[in-house]
Amino acid sequence: MNKFKLVFEDYKKAVSQLQQALSRKAEDELLQAGCLKYFEFCFELAWKSIKEAAAGEGLPDCLSPKVCLKQAFALGWITDEKAWLSMLEARNLMSHTYQAEQALQVYQKLPLYLEELKTLQKALDKLSG
Repeated sequence: MNKFKLVFEDYKKAVSQLQQALSRKAEDELLQAGCLKYFEFCFELAWKSIKEAAAGEGLPDCLSPKVCLKQAFALGWITDEKAWLSMLEARNLMSHTYQAEQALQVYQKLPLYLEELKTLQKALDKLSG
């Protein structure tokens, strides 16, 4: 199995886990924190899947998440570049600092982010077929 398929399989599992976690009512901080962690996993696997898919298409290496997102947008794999850049900012915020108020703001955006993650998954599914 090539590297893209390996990373993409992990991505699909992470998206499914995030979707399951968000389907539960998360009134306590522990469940919200778990959802945020799933989001971080999804985002990391998303940009790495884009990187590997682009390499498989013979495109130049995208060495950072932002470059990968711009490439995915140019290729039509993602359609809402603004939402993805917001996701990148949220991932950076959650990875490097933790403030409850900011975490809650990111948590409230997770349903929108999930839809974007699923859109990417559908686009990459066509490549993996």
